[in-house]
Amino acid sequence: MNSLHFYKYQGTGNDFIMLDNRSGEFHFDKNQIEQLCDRRFGIGADGLILINNSKEHDFEMNYYNSDGSQSFCGNGGRCAIAFAQFLGIIKDNAVFSAIDGVHSGIFHSEDKIELGMNPPSDFKEIGKDYFIHTGSPHYISFCEDLSKQNIVELGKSIRYSEAFKNEGVNVNLVQQNEDSISILTYERGVEDETFSCGTGATAAVLVQAKLQSKKSGTTMVHVKGGELHVIWDSINAPFDLVKLVGPAKKVYEGNIQL
Repeated sequence: MNSLHFYKYQGTGNDFIMLDNRSGEFHFDKNQIEQLCDRRFGIGADGLILINNSKEHDFEMNYYNSDGSQSFCGNGGRCAIAFAQFLGIIKDNAVFSAIDGVHSGIFHSEDKIELGMNPPSDFKEIGKDYFIHTGSPHYISFCEDLSKQNIVELGKSIRYSEAFKNEGVNVNLVQQNEDSISILTYERGVEDETFSCGTGATAAVLVQAKLQSKKSGTTMVHVKGGELHVIWDSINAPFDLVKLVGPAKKVYEGNIQL
């Protein structure tokens, strides 16, 4: 039985198992990822992140949801930058590849990491709600009071509906405040509510900006695990500069027998 040395990071409560895979030794199947991320019988996490070598960039981020599926993860991206800084791969600035393309970022401190997001795609209205892709697909629904909502019940009903049951979708409930927004997220791949979702926070802010015809700005996003900021600017095209800013912190490191 092999021993695996791992690190645990979290970004506003969205938690990840982090592995230094620059040697290329780690290869996991779906069952192994589910076992590692299991909160009772494994380490416990919303996802697993491998930091791989890259010939063109500082590193490659290989992200898996807790069920073994893959997507891009905004909070995971910030944690990857923090982990790369911890490993000495970068000092402050980072350029890395992920499943949705190349990202840049800046490590200011564990309390402030900037992550460049790729421009959104596939924006469309679905009745009174909205769909937008920000590295992961997101369903956005606005409501007056999040405290009266059951995000897991609503999330499952939409995620497993006829329109989304095959590919899945992240479901976000958004409450608009005077100078910020609050959000609850049901994540596909985790199949439950998470304390935070970076691509979801980005999606909600960009939908709001589009509806209000705003070309640039900074919006604070309240999530269960803390606060994020989304910065956007439409310089040459809609949302061609988007940044997700927030903390990413090491929780602990340890070993587990596989």
